[in-house]
Amino acid sequence: MQVEKLAVGRTEAARLLSISLRTLDSLLARGELRGRRIGRRVLFPVEELQHFLKRDHRTQAERQGVAK
Repeated sequence: MQVEKLAVGRTEAARLLSISLRTLDSLLARGELRGRRIGRRVLFPVEELQHFLKRDHRTQAERQGVAK
């Protein structure tokens, strides 16, 4: 019986989302992506990554209130 991973570490989460670790950390700091601290590690539930990809995301200009 093969069990699917429930959560992944920072490096694998960034790879799955095709983003850099720095971008992943920024998303985490802004609260746009939630991780779970377990001991010294931050793990990202795979389900959270899937939901993140399905949401609409504002651009940096929109977050800063800059009109186009």
